[in-house]
Amino acid sequence: MSDINRMDDPVCPTSLEDTTLADVEVLECPYPTYRFLRENAPVFLDPRTGMYVVTRYADQRRIALDYENFSNFRPSNDHANLTGAARKAYERFKTNGWVPGASLAARDDPEHKQMRSIFEQAFRPRRIQEMDAQVATLAYELLDEFLDAGTCELVSQYAVPLPLIIICRQMGANMDDVWQIKQWTDAWIKGIGFGIDEEQKLHYTDLEIQAQHYFQALFEKLRETPDDSLLSDLVNLEVPGWGRPLNDNELHAEMMQDTFVGGSETTTNAISAGIMLLDRDREAWAKLRAEPDRYLKTFVDEVVRLETPAQAMSRTAKHDVELHGITIPKGAQVDLRYAAGNRDPEQFPDPDRINLERKNAGAHLGFSTGTHYCLGASLARRELYWAFKAFIDRIDDFRLIPGRNDLRHLPNYSLRILKALHIEFDLKR
Repeated sequence: MSDINRMDDPVCPTSLEDTTLADVEVLECPYPTYRFLRENAPVFLDPRTGMYVVTRYADQRRIALDYENFSNFRPSNDHANLTGAARKAYERFKTNGWVPGASLAARDDPEHKQMRSIFEQAFRPRRIQEMDAQVATLAYELLDEFLDAGTCELVSQYAVPLPLIIICRQMGANMDDVWQIKQWTDAWIKGIGFGIDEEQKLHYTDLEIQAQHYFQALFEKLRETPDDSLLSDLVNLEVPGWGRPLNDNELHAEMMQDTFVGGSETTTNAISAGIMLLDRDREAWAKLRAEPDRYLKTFVDEVVRLETPAQAMSRTAKHDVELHGITIPKGAQVDLRYAAGNRDPEQFPDPDRINLERKNAGAHLGFSTGTHYCLGASLARRELYWAFKAFIDRIDDFRLIPGRNDLRHLPNYSLRILKALHIEFDLKR
């Protein structure tokens, strides 16, 4: 079995003084750094970000479930204290668009529980079941568009459109606008990306404002004429305890952060990561191809565990908290590095490899845990299931096209985004 973490020259820290996650090359292959921190500094104050990085699975679960000592508050929502490029972006939103409110992921109870209730209604199990047939049909249709060519760039031709088209349908977007929406979500991701300057930050802000005006028209239409779409529920349902539905600022935060990025980009990244992993682990590919009904569910969880599309979530310490002899002071930002916990050998033996027989594969933190468990997890699992099922059904074997792949990821502190994956394949006959 080949090493599924193969990379030409990954950064492998040897001392805490030289360790940081705020580095493009570390983020390209963060797993050696995660391992080093788990073993040597499970609570690590990163000198470049000022955040306390937590890398062990058990500690992450403890903090994620400790609502008394840790808050989901985000400094980016403290508008009065924004500085630099963030302050200028805020002013740009205020003048030309809508200042995004605190998203669902950035709220604590009781507000979080109250707001989450309208999402739970929107993502009710019956709706997910109804969407399942759409997802399956779309997966096969997208594959059929390029099968005769014998090659594809899997990210743009398959991994991107599958979840994006599904969420666009649920949001009531015009299908002719799908790729424009993709440009806007890309701008949102790049706007929180690693190493951008002020000019780039404001450019991406302007693109997000374009998206706001597009979605604002949908909000206003649905207020006048509600329909059975997910977006109509979000626009019109009254939040329990608030006495009102979400306002425009809150809706715009949800559209970009939780709905389109959370509902499409993360699934896109898991699809492309899954095919990349199968290329590196031909034994797993052979087993999955031979018995998909037996192994597909576990494979989906192993992909999310190994390549964790949302690598981390943050918390804010509400009080001084001591962990592993380190005091995390009140007000400090805590970086729950779920991607590191998902490879913790104390929780997942032989953690760096696909194990299709793994009994606790679903215990990963790729969808978070507790009250902030991902609302779209059930839909994401169905999208991943059908993406891989259709691939297995149509393709007998595949390989990366020589000289076409560098397998680099978009520089981003929180999201793991494979840029491109060029493959060639043989069809099943």
